[in-house]
Amino acid sequence: MSRKEKIAAMRAQDTQRAARKRNLAVTLTVIGVFAVVLAAIVLINRAPAAESGGGPQAVRADSHRLQTAPDGKVTLVEFLDFECEGCAAHYPVVEQLRKDYAGKVTFVVRYFPIASHFNAERAARAVEAAAQQGKFEAMYQRMFERQPEWGEKRVPADQTFRGYAQDLGLDVAAWEKAYRDPATLKRVTKDAEEGQALGVEGTPTFFLNGTKIQPQSADEFKALIDAALKR
Repeated sequence: MSRKEKIAAMRAQDTQRAARKRNLAVTLTVIGVFAVVLAAIVLINRAPAAESGGGPQAVRADSHRLQTAPDGKVTLVEFLDFECEGCAAHYPVVEQLRKDYAGKVTFVVRYFPIASHFNAERAARAVEAAAQQGKFEAMYQRMFERQPEWGEKRVPADQTFRGYAQDLGLDVAAWEKAYRDPATLKRVTKDAEEGQALGVEGTPTFFLNGTKIQPQSADEFKALIDAALKR
């Protein structure tokens, strides 16, 4: 073999090695991306975390459910602050999702009052006190629908909330007692503390089957929920 032929053969070998390296790199990249996507799908679509145990859970046995899907396959949890304008903006979206996925998705609400919101804790206690008379959903809805009446004000909204309890036909004396009961505040605080342990930093924060999600639109919510339902 001539010197020129040897050089040509070496160049051909180099080209082949380079091609194999490129192919290997592409293959590894594809595998890596697939693994990441698969892991995300598994996390989103896994069954909701157990509702007992010492570790933080997105949903527990005593968490408030706006509606429950019989199969329990998909659960959407919202940590919220009733004085939060962002939560109020998401409220109609969640209400529409409840209609769209009635019987298919469990919707859970957990308290996460922000300290800088003057009446947020009071609002959570007002809702929790109503929940003790079976009116969680009604008071939850009233808080967001009437938020402009009491939100972003630096004066106690106790009488406003008492009026809501009266309008909803609650036993106002019993509601008032529960509203001021330290056990009610403890119930609210328990949600907030668990939210912090789960990495909740602001509101609203959503978890789909135990995995934190950050949808930016109703369509993104639906895409994530649909993917979970198909698994």
